[in-house]
Amino acid sequence: MKLYNTSSGWAVQPEIDGDFYFPGAAATDRLTTREDLFSYLKELVAAAQPRRELKASLTAPMEDQEIWAAGVTYFRSREARMSESKEVGGGDFYRRVYDAQRPELFFKATKSRVAAPGTPVHIRSDSHWNVPEPELAVLVSPKGTILGYTIGNDMSSRDIEGENPLYLPQAKVYDRCCAIGPGILVVPPGEALSPETKIELNILRGGVSAFSGNTTLASMKRNPPELVEYLLRDNIFPDGAFLLTGTGIIPPDEFTLQPGDEVAIDIGGIGSLRNHVG
Repeated sequence: MKLYNTSSGWAVQPEIDGDFYFPGAAATDRLTTREDLFSYLKELVAAAQPRRELKASLTAPMEDQEIWAAGVTYFRSREARMSESKEVGGGDFYRRVYDAQRPELFFKATKSRVAAPGTPVHIRSDSHWNVPEPELAVLVSPKGTILGYTIGNDMSSRDIEGENPLYLPQAKVYDRCCAIGPGILVVPPGEALSPETKIELNILRGGVSAFSGNTTLASMKRNPPELVEYLLRDNIFPDGAFLLTGTGIIPPDEFTLQPGDEVAIDIGGIGSLRNHVG
């Protein structure tokens, strides 16, 4: 089933009928931290009245979670990172982390830095090479249980990170540097997405495709449970967390986002996340 956050509160959409159910605020406080989220949503649906459509605007499907990200989890990402930083001697870092047992994990965003579906994402004013990074995002409970999946856009300033890998926080963390949505595909505990799940990116400029690409989860070197296990090592997340699992779709080096571009990310079974560049 799918869980949406709207301007009127949380809405649940069971796949069986396609209707939307609004359980009400009393039943949804700290909803996305519950270990029993899937079964709890089934109970809420049974007690709520259905509606045929959403009449409220979507907001980011999160409460107070931090958003973290994994890097260099696809071979395509490894190649791009090595290329952009080779002139400053940083390329070897990315080859090493791709081959290493320990993944690259970094802090990405708080709720205040996240763009809702349909709202603008930003590019840095001091950067001239910016790209979206379409990623599967995993909702993790405070105890480390994978509760569901959504779509993430890990906006990135490639020239800043390429100048020096130590500039990664500046290339990744800024106002509206991330978007997630449109909703969360909530799954029973232990249920994984198929490796054949497709991730697609299309960037429209003036209504015309300026770049498109796709990949599948089968191309990931590390799976979500492995990444989550490292995220939880010696760390606590009392509100849970979202973990972006890396990108395998990277535009060519001559491409950079421009104001007005529309970024559309689709993941099979989850939906479509659309934002424009503001």
